[in-house]
Amino acid sequence: MWSQRDVVSYALQRRSTLEALRRPSRTLTPSEACDADPMLIRAALHHGEPAAVGCPICDDPRLSTLNYVFGDQLGQYSGRIKATGELEEMAHEYGEFKVVVVEVCTECGWNHMIQSYLLGDGVKRRPPRRQPTVEDIYG
Repeated sequence: MWSQRDVVSYALQRRSTLEALRRPSRTLTPSEACDADPMLIRAALHHGEPAAVGCPICDDPRLSTLNYVFGDQLGQYSGRIKATGELEEMAHEYGEFKVVVVEVCTECGWNHMIQSYLLGDGVKRRPPRRQPTVEDIYG
């Protein structure tokens, strides 16, 4: 992406977690590593994009990635999941927002943050006006 900056890779942390699982002394158990929240698994099933590799724990090929977006300029839309294709459009629409990429296995529950980075054109904008939601209508 043209405006991608401040990239943080969590590959070393991921590798450390996987090594702790494979160590003979087992400093980490599979149940501790595969602790995805049910809502995260549901989000991966419905909104996830296929990852290039399989699950490092159960070797299931259906490992998914999710892109969460956060930022003051996003207003009530901060914290939502966006497709990779939508991020380019958002980079032109908003000044700055953070993207957090998470990998999730829907079979065993493995989840780990892969990377985070900033996107946006750098122009400061006000958050959009708050739109009424279903929660506002039905309480």
